[in-house]
Amino acid sequence: MIKMQVIGNLGKDCVVNTVNGKNVINFTVAHTEKFRDSQGNQQEKTIWVDCAYWTDRTALSQYLTKGKQVYVEGQPEARSFQRNDGTPGASLSLRVRDVQLLGGRSEQAAGGGGGYSSAAPMGAGPAPFGNDQMDDLPF
Repeated sequence: MIKMQVIGNLGKDCVVNTVNGKNVINFTVAHTEKFRDSQGNQQEKTIWVDCAYWTDRTALSQYLTKGKQVYVEGQPEARSFQRNDGTPGASLSLRVRDVQLLGGRSEQAAGGGGGYSSAAPMGAGPAPFGNDQMDDLPF
């Protein structure tokens, strides 16, 4: 098995579809890396990853909105195709196993996480900030 992990921002709001009676949440994550080229010039490269999360937990879709930073993990699929103009193209997609909401531009600017734990899995639901949950930890 090949596993891929991506941290990036959602390019647009997610879309929930039903295919053959099963729910799938489709969204696109943009991962941007900054680097210096051989001449020392600052460069930037963005890779877009099309994600498909097959799950019954469609309630989390309300949190998967444009600009939110997410962590996604799953099995990658690379596809090659031919564009309408005849040139070759390629796309990278991910069959998602795990999604975690890390935040977004609006929460970072406001200085908070919107009341949700940034480390909690998306499907876990709201997790308010505070130390009252620390008593449940086994260590």
